[in-house]
Amino acid sequence: QVQLVESGGGLVQAGGSLRLSCAASGRTFSNYAMGWFRQAPGKEREFVARISRSSEWTDYADSVKGRFTISRDNTKNTVYLQMNSLKPEDTAVYYCAAVRTFWGAEYDYWGQGTQVTVSS
Repeated sequence: QVQLVESGGGLVQAGGSLRLSCAASGRTFSNYAMGWFRQAPGKEREFVARISRSSEWTDYADSVKGRFTISRDNTKNTVYLQMNSLKPEDTAVYYCAAVRTFWGAEYDYWGQGTQVTVSS
C-alpha cells in the first residue's frame, strides 16, 4: 500500500502561482512513477503531468506545457507540481497518483485531492 496526501491548494488570482505537494508513505516511493491529475466540476478527470521513478522523464498535458513543472524528491518521499501563469480554466481538484511504470495507464494509488481555484 502507498498512502498519498496532497497539500498546497488554494485560491489564487489568474497569472499567479501555486506549488502542490504530495507526500507518500508506505511502500518504497522510488519504486513508483508519479502523476498529477485534475477534475473540474462537471468534467472527467484528466491527466496533467507525470514523472519517472528517478526523474529522468517527464510528460505534460498540452494545456499545461510551459506553465507547470513536475518534480520529485525521493529523499523526502514527495512529488511536487509547480503551477505558474495560472488560468481560471486550471480550477479543479488536483490529485496525485502512483503507478509502477512511467507509461502505465492504470494508476495503483490515489490521494484524496486538493482544491485549486483560480479567479479571473
